[in-house]
Amino acid sequence: MTERLQNQVGFPVKGMFGDFGGSYVPENLTPVLEEIAAEYEKCRCSTVFREEYLTLLKDYVGRPSALTECKNLTAKNGGARIFLKREDLNHTGAHKINNCIGQALLAKRMGKKKIIAETGAGMHGVASATVAALMGMECDIYMGVVDIGRQAPNVLRMKALGARVVPVSEGQGTLKEAVDAALEVFCKDLSVFYLLGSAVGPHPYPTIVQDFQKIIGEEARVQMIERTGSLPDAVVACVGGGSNAIGAFTAFIEDPEVRLIGVEPSGRGLTYGDHAASLTKGAPGVMHGFKSYVLTDEKGEPAQVYSIAAGLDYPSVGPAHAALKESGRGEYICASDKEALNAFKLLCRTEGIIPALESSHALAGALRIAAEMEKDKKVLVNLSGRGDKDMETIAALGVIEV
Repeated sequence: MTERLQNQVGFPVKGMFGDFGGSYVPENLTPVLEEIAAEYEKCRCSTVFREEYLTLLKDYVGRPSALTECKNLTAKNGGARIFLKREDLNHTGAHKINNCIGQALLAKRMGKKKIIAETGAGMHGVASATVAALMGMECDIYMGVVDIGRQAPNVLRMKALGARVVPVSEGQGTLKEAVDAALEVFCKDLSVFYLLGSAVGPHPYPTIVQDFQKIIGEEARVQMIERTGSLPDAVVACVGGGSNAIGAFTAFIEDPEVRLIGVEPSGRGLTYGDHAASLTKGAPGVMHGFKSYVLTDEKGEPAQVYSIAAGLDYPSVGPAHAALKESGRGEYICASDKEALNAFKLLCRTEGIIPALESSHALAGALRIAAEMEKDKKVLVNLSGRGDKDMETIAALGVIEV
């Protein structure tokens, strides 16, 4: 069992997660990616690098993040006990900082002076701008014009930190187009370091992001055993590109008694252009330099996608999740805009915690699953980020009175 999982799911060999992953890039980019991969392997084996990374997570980010049992929410929902892994309490307000700290240290070791990044919800942009300021680097953040409008607070935070926010107006003006723009710049200017935010892209990025995010699940595993005496029965996380989810899942992959459940956005419904449920409605294909599940139109081009959560409207998903789905180890369900908004309001009113709209999708799925389980069971939800950035969107929809 262990050998099969290592080969197919969580431990890529030469950038492959089973049949997914790899590197499908222009010829001029191959040496750059190979250099990043080689340098990262040195860092991966370096005690000094690991200690520097963990020290920053502790003293700068504020890890370990808390584990919160939602007793009021559980009582109202019925069924299993619900626990939150509180990534919203990290410096910058989300899980993204874990990966940005690691990649920025890698970039520094490689002698890079400038990082570029893409962002949808803005949390990766804020985290990238934060580490650039910390380490004395220039920083350009590529962001779709639609997301700039709906994530205005995070745009201001990026600018306050000294980053240049580059608007992208092509296509739908959301996350896919931001990635397109950042990759285009990376192909033309090989002197910069592309700080990729999710567990997607060509090798070695999915491996790098998974490695820097697995701290989430590693901490949660220890915390659940200390708190309850056993592992959770299910781990639930939202899935767009999939970084927070693979970070939460990795520590539990070899525990078959723990269900790994990813929640995709079904948006307004599972019809073309109304959702971003890549694993639910997509098929294997290549996009942005890697093979995974992809949503496409009738011409085979990346589909138009939608989610109320800016960080989830991406027409593909990280290759590790594609492998988890194919192997049957991972379960992938959907939550609609309406379900996410209901979950958002419920957590606010029962526990005094304001979640990001991305995280609200995970919570919506978890509430549904927990209600069907016995009261002695435990569901762990990765609360990937806080909801400050979404308040204007929430207010405009009438979810709260203003």
